[in-house]
Amino acid sequence: MTDNPKSDRRMLESLICPVTHAVLSYDAERQELVSKAANLAFPIRDGIPIMLVDEARPLD
Repeated sequence: MTDNPKSDRRMLESLICPVTHAVLSYDAERQELVSKAANLAFPIRDGIPIMLVDEARPLD
């Protein structure tokens, strides 16, 4: 990823849920991309979004 946080955030916000194809919201505090439609949170590790359902965390 780039050193520009604004570009990083824009890139993250352009991703869609691999399950529902809905828009994801970026949770900077938890470093996750949240799909309210699928009720899942996809982790971001070392700046890389992990868009695998097996790696996603179910939302509470």
